[in-house]
Amino acid sequence: MNAENQGCSERLVTAAYVRQGAQGRRAHELRLRALLEQGKCPEDGWDESTIELFLHELAIMDSNNFLGNCGVGEREGRVVSGLVARRHYRLIHGIGRSGDISAVQPKAAGSSLLNKLTNSVVLDVIKLAGVRTVANCFVVPMATGMSLTLCFLTLRHKRPKAKYIIWPRIDQKSCFKSMITAGFEPVVIENTLEGDELRTDLEAVEAKIKALGAENILCVHSTTSCFAPRVPDRLEELAVICANYDIPHIVNNAYGVQSSKCMHLIQQGARVGRIDAFVQSLDKNFMVPVGGAIIAGFNESFIQEISKMYPGRASASPSLDVLITLLSLGTSGYKKLLKERKEMFSYLSSELKKLADNHNERLLDTPHNPISLAMSLKNLDESNDAAVTQLGSMLFTRQVSGARVVPCGSVQTVNNYTFKGFMSHANNYPCAYLNAASAIGIKKQDVDVFLKRLDKCLKTFRKEAKQEKSINEISESNAATEQLED
Repeated sequence: MNAENQGCSERLVTAAYVRQGAQGRRAHELRLRALLEQGKCPEDGWDESTIELFLHELAIMDSNNFLGNCGVGEREGRVVSGLVARRHYRLIHGIGRSGDISAVQPKAAGSSLLNKLTNSVVLDVIKLAGVRTVANCFVVPMATGMSLTLCFLTLRHKRPKAKYIIWPRIDQKSCFKSMITAGFEPVVIENTLEGDELRTDLEAVEAKIKALGAENILCVHSTTSCFAPRVPDRLEELAVICANYDIPHIVNNAYGVQSSKCMHLIQQGARVGRIDAFVQSLDKNFMVPVGGAIIAGFNESFIQEISKMYPGRASASPSLDVLITLLSLGTSGYKKLLKERKEMFSYLSSELKKLADNHNERLLDTPHNPISLAMSLKNLDESNDAAVTQLGSMLFTRQVSGARVVPCGSVQTVNNYTFKGFMSHANNYPCAYLNAASAIGIKKQDVDVFLKRLDKCLKTFRKEAKQEKSINEISESNAATEQLED
């Protein structure tokens, strides 16, 4: 309410009461002003009434919400369902223009402001998470795989002769298909086994660059967050190789924002060598619905080039979701979640090791993976070929989601490329295993219930194995008796 309307209100309600109400509103407006001036995530989270006031203020700046608007174009922000309109806070025009996802829309000042503020707040949080020298970023309404594709397509214009992408193997379909979709040929670099860990084969990477020729290579496509026993790539060394051979370097940091170790690797890689862009998922790092990612980098102009490569306007939903979430949490709330995740990783690790010991298995030693853990299933695999995959089914039917069971020798063909030992990131990993991850938002109750149900499933297998052994022994004894009688 402006000063003129406040004056009018004082004729109807006691002036002191109106001024008190105005002061209450002023407290909300001061928060909005700080956000607009600084473009940073507030330290303390906002209450929902402040956030809704802010979104309402943005919405009435868009032409579809003008009281006297007359739209005669093909896209005028018309929404037939009131429920849909409310779901989007009446921010209907989306973000960007036909030539640039970061461009301002003349008829949607509020949505444009939402877009700019979201990118600014997210940039601040990325710096807070550990990549302090990041220069620019933007939210794109696509998941990680398609966002990687957008990066590769942007590089095509810089390196028109290139047709290969060097890719240290990680058995995750979307990052592999992101290269295929962009029209490039992935050059798979097998990992090396060091203890239990699967690590980057730097010598093989450099040898392949020399064999193919640096000018024929679009980029090196590396990975931070991953399922154990695979661990984050040797980012610093890869960054140095890329700098030495003048080859771009794109990092798949899908759920790495929540890990200080992954973010440190990116920061160090950029400091000692070359990292052109790193891509991270919104849902995995900020607990919002699936469908958005952040593309960030250390060269502002290159990140702008990627944003201009996006064809057409885009949905504002991912930007809206992450902005609401970060304003609700504030930096203090997000840092608390990061701290809790790290504590739960230690708890999950110690408790899973105890359970593994009880079942004559072991927690694989993967100290370089800060999010995912792996427990061997060697005894289960030896007793029954189908037992490993059966364990996965048993856990899923018992409402345990996210746990992965990885059998030995699985073969999978993805876009005409055959992966041996698929899901294990190696052709011949020594044992079958089970994955569990301590990701942002996990609670102690989640860990405890998972361990209880896993323990029960493993005991069921052990009991069945004993029964089968007893039956076999009886059968053998009966057969031996019959032979003696004969």
